[in-house]
Amino acid sequence: MGWVTGAQEERAALVETMKKVGPDAPTLCEGWTTRDLLAHLVVRERRPDTGPGILIPAFAGYTEKVRTKAARRDFDELLDDLASGPPVYSPFKLVDRFANLAEMFVHHEDVLRGGADPEGRWTPRMLSPELEAELRTPVTSMARMTLKKIPARVTLRTTAGEDLVSVGSGKDVVVTGSIGELVLFAFGRRPVAVTFDGDPDAIAAVRDSSHGL
Repeated sequence: MGWVTGAQEERAALVETMKKVGPDAPTLCEGWTTRDLLAHLVVRERRPDTGPGILIPAFAGYTEKVRTKAARRDFDELLDDLASGPPVYSPFKLVDRFANLAEMFVHHEDVLRGGADPEGRWTPRMLSPELEAELRTPVTSMARMTLKKIPARVTLRTTAGEDLVSVGSGKDVVVTGSIGELVLFAFGRRPVAVTFDGDPDAIAAVRDSSHGL
């Protein structure tokens, strides 16, 4: 058996979690159940014609129409499609390791944390050193996109004290957490286990910001 990439590891873990919670479980993607999220992932990899609608509002209606239709398929069949990875015609086939690592990781957490208790409590996963190492690239690249408009100079710092990236301008705010939690923060997810240090007003601006994709 060959080396398993972080993207493959998270894909398999996401499929198992979805099987466990079932099609109607809540997720952190507002308004989406597990079935809705699963349909999004399958369509993203198997319907290249829907790609523009993920990022360009003018095409979003078409993408959502295709996703909604896919969501009506058998849940187990959709899981099999996700588990098998990108088909040979998919743009993601050759770049799965890079393009799908953060996608699978973040959406796995969307499912895991979507079922938090009414007080929002959940237990962060312990990630393998290998997965954390692979997540270092997406956390820096995503932060440069999603945090640049926040009115503060945001530095993402690991719990080991390493600064990964600094983005934006204004008063300094340091966001500290594990690699996985910093990825989720960069993607705009809540809840997330990070701490904030810096000017109180700047921290409030960072906390209240609506960033992510």
